[in-house]
Amino acid sequence: MRIFNSFHGLPEFKNAVVTLGTFDGVHTGHKQILHRVGEWKEKINGESIMLTFWPHPRMVLQPEDNSLRLLNTIGEKISLLEKTTLDNLIVIPFTHEFSRLTYLDFIRNILHETLHAKAIVVGHDHHFGRNREGSFEQLQECMPIFNFEVEKLEAHIEEGIAVSSSKIRNAVVADDLTLANKFLGYEFFITGTVAEGDQRGRTIGFPTANLEISEKYKLIPPDGVYAVRVNIDGEAYNGMANIGYRPTFGGLDKKIEINIFNFDEDIYGTILSVSFVGKIRNEVKFAAVENLINQLNADKASAEIILNNNQKPKRND
Repeated sequence: MRIFNSFHGLPEFKNAVVTLGTFDGVHTGHKQILHRVGEWKEKINGESIMLTFWPHPRMVLQPEDNSLRLLNTIGEKISLLEKTTLDNLIVIPFTHEFSRLTYLDFIRNILHETLHAKAIVVGHDHHFGRNREGSFEQLQECMPIFNFEVEKLEAHIEEGIAVSSSKIRNAVVADDLTLANKFLGYEFFITGTVAEGDQRGRTIGFPTANLEISEKYKLIPPDGVYAVRVNIDGEAYNGMANIGYRPTFGGLDKKIEINIFNFDEDIYGTILSVSFVGKIRNEVKFAAVENLINQLNADKASAEIILNNNQKPKRND
């Protein structure tokens, strides 16, 4: 997959099949769109292009609103798309100036004159252009003018529910990882760098990697203890994660701590990908450290059962 970060210096695309949107989560509904894009590509002997936006429009248009939480960082989204059959990803720098582009100018200047689109595939609720005035209907009206085909896909249904990024975010926040992971088509994951902590876990037999996530907009599961899978330099390990304040030790700062089973190496500075499989319990303050140790042993046993009972789905098509 080729990645472009602007419209400048783009190559000449062959029979471009284009889809566009935020694609937060790259979930099963998005995969349906990408699959259809691939079918169009084969049909007209072309190449596929996704247009997405960064920063997220809300970050630009509502900078005072810090409530935005996304399923993926931009890096995570790119890594997910690299595992699909997508040929080209164009990350459009979203600015105030770009936000004022009318839907007609977007169709004419970008889809037609820049990309020379031959086919456009959009989701059932996609809107674009200034004030989100552009839609499937406007694309249809422009078909004979700009000589492209356009197709709208209906919502992807899982268990009788239309899959959407917002529903997945709600499921993660509600600790319904089973539903979130089913809608995603893979296990919800976070990516961060291992930073030096107080090494308290090592003194009680449960050494942890203290994970720091620099992207404040990244959605983090609620506080508690989770069964997780950890990817370190391409190697997969089982483990458990604690998200919270470590009340037994009087912690004041929220931490994400990962105990990696059967692993004892120095990984400070390493980037970890941590996939959440199931929640074990809420965070609890124990009366004594010995009680915490007993609970952690029980948590590890619970985590191993959860991980063994949940086969890992793939993060691709």
